[in-house]
Formats: sequence, structure tokens, C-alpha cells
Amino acid sequence: MASNSTTGAGEKTWFGHPPQLARLFTTEMWERFGYYGMRALLALYLAQWFLFDDQTTGGLYGAFTSLVYLTPLFGGLIADRLLGAKRSVKFGAIIMCLGYLGLCFGGEQAKPVFNHAGQSYEVQVSKDAAGKSVQSVVTTAGTYAIKGNDDGSVTLQGSDGSVLPQTIAKGEFKADAERNPFWVSIMLLSLSLVVVGNGFFKPNISTIVGTLYAPGDRRRDAGFTIFYMGINLGSIGSQIFAPLFAQWFGWWAGFGLVAVGMAIAWGLFQFDGGRLKGYGEPPADVGEKSRFYVYLGALAAIPVAWFLLNNAMLSAQAAHAAAGEGTGILGYLAALPLLGKVLFGLFVAAVIGIPVWAARVGTREEFEKMVVAIVLVVMSVVFWTLFELAGSALTLFAERSTDRHIGFGMDMPAGSVQAFNPIFIVLLAPLFAGLWVKLAKRNFEPSIPVKFSFALVLVGLGFLVVVFGAQFADSQFRVGIIWLALLYLLHSIGELCLSPVGLSMITKLSIARIVGMMMGVWFLATSMANYVGGMITQFASVETVGGEVTNPKMALDTYIGVFQTIGLWAIGIGIFLFVISPLLKRWMHGVQ
Repeated sequence: MASNSTTGAGEKTWFGHPPQLARLFTTEMWERFGYYGMRALLALYLAQWFLFDDQTTGGLYGAFTSLVYLTPLFGGLIADRLLGAKRSVKFGAIIMCLGYLGLCFGGEQAKPVFNHAGQSYEVQVSKDAAGKSVQSVVTTAGTYAIKGNDDGSVTLQGSDGSVLPQTIAKGEFKADAERNPFWVSIMLLSLSLVVVGNGFFKPNISTIVGTLYAPGDRRRDAGFTIFYMGINLGSIGSQIFAPLFAQWFGWWAGFGLVAVGMAIAWGLFQFDGGRLKGYGEPPADVGEKSRFYVYLGALAAIPVAWFLLNNAMLSAQAAHAAAGEGTGILGYLAALPLLGKVLFGLFVAAVIGIPVWAARVGTREEFEKMVVAIVLVVMSVVFWTLFELAGSALTLFAERSTDRHIGFGMDMPAGSVQAFNPIFIVLLAPLFAGLWVKLAKRNFEPSIPVKFSFALVLVGLGFLVVVFGAQFADSQFRVGIIWLALLYLLHSIGELCLSPVGLSMITKLSIARIVGMMMGVWFLATSMANYVGGMITQFASVETVGGEVTNPKMALDTYIGVFQTIGLWAIGIGIFLFVISPLLKRWMHGVQ
């Protein structure tokens, strides 16, 4: 069918769909170009420009992405009742664009320092003849190269007569950096703008897509499939080019590129030529004064987000230390940043409280369906926690412990490795859509719990593939990029098993009067997963000086140890879910 065909009634269509879908598709594509390009850079930017250690990088990254997935819940409610979806999308686009532009201004790069015995020493980072990073401590007696040892200590290799001991035990030194507080605050402000802007943009452009179709229009699901394809197309482009721009011209260029993408998304919506007239309009009974207060409230939310991110940054090391001291789960939770405490508290209350409430006020069938819904929510947290490590632990692993040579004298930037996922989704989504249809016709389509179990096993196998590939690491303790590609292939197949049915299934299983609450719980679960992903990145932390690892072997061993643990746990949980899936299917009472 031609892209500008018409229906029998003379109505113009776009590939058989309302023509407005084309504008929404391209807007979403450019917005996702911005977000995923920023995500490809963020963890590396924190670790290499601001020289945060891995505990701080993981904690801050997890807090940011958890807020990104939490704020759409509030943005959707505000749009429905006050602002309207169209104005919300425009406002969110402007705020996000300002956030990306803010990340372009990082000021002067942090200066690495080496702290020992109450003294702080300058650190120089250079490259040797083989291109390997060399970190050196500068003292009045000379310059001493830092060599990390397998037991966590470091050896300072220099001339005799050093005022420093030759070997410093683990825990007796700390690699840190001198950072300008102003530029750290600008970075946090920029991330806060993205958090708030995304809350207005993300849920409401999807809402407008839904309004293009009348109730019962069978094109609706296909329309959303086309729309979400824009997400993957946009992320492919930005995850390839934003890291390249950062590598070629500097961090400012990578973030500048994603800001341009976000500006294009705003322009497509602002200057739509009347194509979207009548769609996503504000409620007629809400005055401009009320909408003005919405804008003021949104601006007031920015310092709240700043506070939560700053608290996560300052508390990250304390929480990690509490975990290492064996204080137990209560001690660890007590040391968590404020955002972590709130997320854990709300999630536990929801997981326990909702089934208890359903048992008291609902029928047995309603109770059983709600139990299944909660089980699927918990399983989704497990999946997305490991899947979303792509932007944090896996990107750091790609930078430090992966041979990214792709031929022709070229190395793939570490952030660009994330592009494997959307590439596989674009290639495999049509195949899986057809597969499920064929299996359904033969009554062989797996149940939703079984699909969830497949997803968990696949995400676990992805990490174990890298564990297996580590035995073929080169002399610099780097794993071939093919193993990361295979990880993303398995993760993408798992995503296709779980993602298309998640939220829809939760709403179908929920008791009618709390469907809205369950949608909120689903968003909370996704936010929770991203936060826990940041925690796993903290546990996978390796010793760095000046943003570079001190011992490549120990770094690889650390990553592989964590990947093996989470891979085995994911497979075990997936097998458990598969075993209980017949019971869950029975408790779904025919919901498909």
C-alpha cells in the first residue's frame, strides 16, 4: 500500500493508517534519538569527565533513570486533567532540550588525585607506546606509575628514595578528583530538566496515538507497532552517532547532537501545519490561569529532582559500604539515598498490600487474577533490572574490558555498543509478531507467564554468554565484541517475549476499580528496576584512577563474577516461573 493512499471513502491514509500517525512517528523517533543518545553517553561522561568512582556513577545513573520512568505517571495525570496531551508534549520537549544543552557545558574536566596518609597527590594519565593508559602519582620526589594488584593494593613504580611506600594496601588509599561544584550542579540541573521534561512528553504522545483510532478500530495495535518502531529507529541513529561525535569532537558535541534531535522533535510538533488539530487538546473547562500554575509547578519540580539526584550522588558510597560491611538488608536499606528508600517502601507496600486488599474486598477469581498481576510485576522488575544494565554496567564493561575492534582500523565507541539492541528489535520484531500469530492459530502460543519465563531465562543466558566468552580474552584482558553482540541478541529476544504484553496484561488482570493504580504500580516497577540496575552497577564497581582501571585483569574478573551471579539467578527465577506457570494460567481465568 502506498504511503499516501486513500480509503474507499476518500480519506487519505499513511500506510493504511490515519495520516497524523506519520507526524507522531517522526516526532517520537527524534525524541528517542535524543534520549537514547544521551543514555549512551551518560555513564561514561560521569566516569571519565567528572571522574566519579563506579559507586557514585552507578548510584547517580540509577537514580536518574528511575526518575525518568517514574515522572510519566504524573505527567499523564496532569495532561488528562489540566494541560492536554498536545501542550504537554510541546512543553516537555522544550524542557528536555534545555537539559541536553546543559550537558554540553561541563566546564573544566575534573582533576584526578591520589589520597594517602592524609596527603593528596596529583595524578597524571597518559598513554604508553601500545596505547595503554598509564596513571602516575606526582610527588616532590618524582613521578610514580600506579600498578593495581590482584588483592586490591597498588604498587607505585618509580625511582628509589620515594617518600611514599612502594606498595599501598587496599583501603589505605583512595582515588578521587577535584571537581568544580558549580559544574557538578549544572550537570545535576541538566539531568533534572530531562527528568521533568520526559514526564510531560513520554506518556502523552502515546495518548495522542490512541485517539487517532475509534473504539473497536482493528488498526489500533498495528498503529502502535508502527509508532514504537520509531523508538528503535531513533535510538539506532543516536546510539551510533552520539558516541562518535563525543569521540571525535568532545563530550559537548555528543550532547549537542542529541539536543538537536530533541529540537527537531519539538519543531515537528509545534509547526504541524494543522495536522494534529483536534487531537490532544486541553479540557475545555480548564482556564489558562490553571494551566499557568501547572507550568509553575513543573518548574518547581526541577529543584526537587535536583535534590533527589544530589542525595543519590552523595549517599552512593555510604550505601555501597554498608553492603560490604555485612550489616544485613536493614542496614543496607537504612544507608540508601532518599529516593531508594521511597521506591523500595512503595514497591513492597504495593506488592504485599494489593493482594491482601483484593482478598478482603474481591471475589476469589478477582483475588487470583490480582495475584498473577503482582507476580508478573515482580518478574518484570527482575527482567528490566538486568536488561537496563545496558546503559551502565554493560557500557562500562564495553569501555574497559571489551575489544571493540570492528575491522578497517576502527574501534566501535563503547556507548555505540548499545545500538545492538534496537537493531535486533527492528530485524526480529516482524518475525516474532508472525510467529505468535501462527502459534495462536494452532493453539500453541505460550501463555503470558511462560513468555515472561522465557524472557528471564534469555536475559540470564545473555550474561552467561559473556562469562563463557571471557575465557577467550586477549592479553589485555578484553573480551571480543562478538560476545556482547550475542548478549544483546538474547536480551532483545527476551524483550520481544515480555515487553509487548506487559502493561496490557496487567490492566486486563486488574480489578476494574483499581486499574489506574495498577498502571501506576507498573510504572513504579519499571522505575524500581532502573534503580536496582544502578545498585548492581555499584556492586560491579572496579578501582579506577583518573577514569581508567588500575588492573585490567581484576576489572574483568569483577565484571565476570557479577555477570555470572545475576545470570544464574535470572535463569533460576525464570525456571521457577515456568514451573508455576500452569497455576498462574489457571488463575488468569481465561484472560489472554
